[in-house]
Amino acid sequence: MKNTNNSQTFENQNTEELFFAKSDLNNHKIDQLVSESLKSADDGELYLEFSENESFVFDDQRLKSASFDTSKGFGLRAISGESSGYAHSSDITEAALKKASNTVNFITKNNTGNFNHDFSKTNRKLYMDANPIDTSNFEDKVNTLKCIDEYARKKNPNVKQVSAALNGEWQVVRIYRPGGVFVEDIRPLVRLYISIVLEKNGRQETGSRGSGGRTEYTSFLDSSYWKKQVDEAIGQAEINLNSVDTPAGEMDVVLGPGYPGILLHEAIGHGLEGDFNRKKTSAFSNLMGEQIADKSVTVIDDGTIDSRRGSLSIDDEGTPTNKTTLIENGILTGYMQDRLNSRLMGMKPTGNGRRESYAHLPMPRMTNTCMLSGDKDPEEILKSVKNGLYAVDFGGGQVDITSGKFVFTCTEAYKIKDGKVGEPVKGATLIGNGPDVLKRVTMVGNDSRMDTGIGTCGKAGQGVPVGVGQPTMLIENLTVGGTATS
Repeated sequence: MKNTNNSQTFENQNTEELFFAKSDLNNHKIDQLVSESLKSADDGELYLEFSENESFVFDDQRLKSASFDTSKGFGLRAISGESSGYAHSSDITEAALKKASNTVNFITKNNTGNFNHDFSKTNRKLYMDANPIDTSNFEDKVNTLKCIDEYARKKNPNVKQVSAALNGEWQVVRIYRPGGVFVEDIRPLVRLYISIVLEKNGRQETGSRGSGGRTEYTSFLDSSYWKKQVDEAIGQAEINLNSVDTPAGEMDVVLGPGYPGILLHEAIGHGLEGDFNRKKTSAFSNLMGEQIADKSVTVIDDGTIDSRRGSLSIDDEGTPTNKTTLIENGILTGYMQDRLNSRLMGMKPTGNGRRESYAHLPMPRMTNTCMLSGDKDPEEILKSVKNGLYAVDFGGGQVDITSGKFVFTCTEAYKIKDGKVGEPVKGATLIGNGPDVLKRVTMVGNDSRMDTGIGTCGKAGQGVPVGVGQPTMLIENLTVGGTATS
């Protein structure tokens, strides 16, 4: 593979040119503008962002789309009490910043100003600085997708459709606060996703695999790597071709390790974000310090794992990310916090203030959320189930934060009969609510692992990259929706 690495390391990269090359601004002017804009505020910041994004989609034996985009801009926020004034622009100039300042000052004009200068900095780096878009050339990326298509079709004669997508991003953020304080982060991100449709005897089923992280493309373009991904996607589709309708009703459900942690993320994780609990709209409000799950359940949010999709050296308010324990031995011990909600709740920020881009306000969001390993062997868990469901992979889901109610669709699942994994099933949905599910977890495996790095979390119209994970675990008497008639 030809390497066209034109990127520079953080130490050599003149990131100021990305923001100020054609601008009348410099650090001194920005410091003056930020200090003046926030002098009557309780908190706030200036957020600068430069990003490059590319995307390739190879579908049905042809390159369906290829795109590249460069963007930059700023977001200025002033906080007064519970209220936030926010203005943003793609024009990083002194004039645009002054207009933004006039806008956000409407929120602070009657405020005496008690600015929160408490601010932590870090030298921690969890990922490389190099731009993944530059570390591999265009031809290599497109050819890899073409080879994925060809390999899949040769691998299985029943392949009806192959779709492969490759995405790369390089983001530079700089966050200014009053007093000449600023922090910076350079964030790479790549993702490979493969979806394969098999057709046999007039029936079509889909299998998929994806992976990604805050790294370069190199490993994802290696044939030994993507061939394994294709094999697994075909394998899942073959399993689904042989699946039967799911029986409906209450039954014991065993969740597999890794990506099934998306249920944990949606049904429990969102309910432990600071804003929902401050406003008392979460099903977990007012439960701090209480036993909400079996003693075998410990859940963390960890934004400090090297090169993971959901990891950040600093969050989008400039706070270093943390390994935050949310539930410890079944007891609720923490929330995920940004600066605004932590201040109003009398807590410390946990490095979970995140935003989709400079055009969005930050809010409490998850990073990498996972349940830690327990002490049970996965085989022991499966053998304990007389009649149930083994859910290995998930598709989409919905959750209501206030009630905790959720519905999730399984993309790969099996019957369990007398402790043995049996025939695959289709159309399985898991129905319940987060607080109740936690109380139904009775066995936790010793095999916790993270997902492969493809997750994107949506909240209030914003999407951010996240990670999920969990061990094998048993949930007793969970409602399963199915299509079987008996």
